[in-house]
Amino acid sequence: QVQLVESGGGLVQAGGSLRLSCAASGLTFSNYNMGWFRQAPGKERDFVAAISWSGGATDYADSVKGRFTISRDNVRNTLYLQMNSLKPEDTAVYYCAADRNIRTLVRESRPYNYWGQGTQVTVSS
Repeated sequence: QVQLVESGGGLVQAGGSLRLSCAASGLTFSNYNMGWFRQAPGKERDFVAAISWSGGATDYADSVKGRFTISRDNVRNTLYLQMNSLKPEDTAVYYCAADRNIRTLVRESRPYNYWGQGTQVTVSS
């Protein structure tokens, strides 16, 4: 049974930092590209960042480029999202996802095969 479990969310002031983690089990982690998405209340789920199976390629939404860093540890089967210079508009539930198609990094949510349950990030002004 595949499980993706996010952690590290919380309440932070604007300008602060958080590091999200996503622990994967039940799959061969290094065989998957991974992504982070977020969903604010009343809005659609949006792409945040993606990383290739090896960690050699990354992609970011324009809204987080230069502030967020995606990384992975294929020994610990864990995905990370370092979030710096947080803004109130970053407030959302953050989800990690796994994509078995490793040919390209994907920004759309539909192709991802597995999803975590999400972790809440709230940025106060």
